[in-house]
Amino acid sequence: MMRSSEKGSSEKSKSGNQGSSAMAAVSSSWQACILTDIPLQYAFPFFQTTSSDMQLILAPMQGLVDDVMRDLLTRIGGYDECVSEFVRITHTVHSRSTWLKYAPEIANGNKTPAGTPCTVQLLGSDADNMAVNALEVVRFGADKIDLNFGCPAPTVNKHKGGAVLLKEPDLIHHIVKTLRQRLPEHIPLTGKMRLGYEDKSLALECAAAIAEGGACALTVHGRTKVEGYEPPAHWEWIRKIREHVAIPVTANGDVFSLKDYIGIKEMTGCNSVMLGRGAVIRPDLARQIKQYENGETVRDTDFAEVSVWINQFFHLCLAKEANNKYPVARLKQWLGMMKKEFGEAQELFDAVRAVKDAEEVARILAAFEDKMNA
Repeated sequence: MMRSSEKGSSEKSKSGNQGSSAMAAVSSSWQACILTDIPLQYAFPFFQTTSSDMQLILAPMQGLVDDVMRDLLTRIGGYDECVSEFVRITHTVHSRSTWLKYAPEIANGNKTPAGTPCTVQLLGSDADNMAVNALEVVRFGADKIDLNFGCPAPTVNKHKGGAVLLKEPDLIHHIVKTLRQRLPEHIPLTGKMRLGYEDKSLALECAAAIAEGGACALTVHGRTKVEGYEPPAHWEWIRKIREHVAIPVTANGDVFSLKDYIGIKEMTGCNSVMLGRGAVIRPDLARQIKQYENGETVRDTDFAEVSVWINQFFHLCLAKEANNKYPVARLKQWLGMMKKEFGEAQELFDAVRAVKDAEEVARILAAFEDKMNA
């Protein structure tokens, strides 16, 4: 099977040479800013003008960034697109209710309540069944499909889904090509991958398989499956992939701050960045990035505002599923992550840790918000 075309490689090489001097200038600025705390808007003039194709995308994270979290984070702002949790494809043709369970945005014109476009993500290894289901969800209204080749969860990999497919680039190519051939031409098809399963030896081949199968864009998380989420993410490998394929590449991995965002753009040369755990830990991260890119003053959010978002999130969870388990569990999960960034989140987490009743949690949140905003 043919991998990257000579024309694509030539164009990428030319583009890379033209940007090399600018990249070198940014590299020195980035290092200087980290060491001296120079204000970001003065240290990085190269990134001041927002590219017309620059996008911030909210990552699909199973069991974490569900429709409620997508709703809240896109209300806070800064995102150009989000991606649903994956829908696993086996031998069943999913019903409309199943698709809406994972991507209720389909019923809202494929947008979150804030108006941010949402892409439906599929996970599986049977090309025919994936194509049938992709056509079905398009019939229900989906207008873009993403394919998951990166999920590191052992249960998923055991059933031949996600990152385990990175051992078989030919199968990846077959899946992408099959879906591209059967989907209507106007439906964009994209993919998301890691750098490999155990190592990076097939990273470029897998990326080429996705691109040459017919995907119009690719997101790359800068770790292998075995590496999980252990730091660091290998941004330099995302750059290698970007230079290897002839489709746009979105960079993903270890973006927890504005400095990280600038760093990943510098290292990878990617115009677009996907935010995952950093978006959950720092809910205003995308908004800060957009403020920076637009040449605006970057506003640092205090926990008084965050406490309002926490309360909103909990009530959105209650509206989705008015039992004790789901809203309380989701709140504790979020606070458990956020306390790494905000000391006040630890205080709130301790206050609700042993509480199971949703009404009691709501009272604690309301009192905490009042205290923070007094």
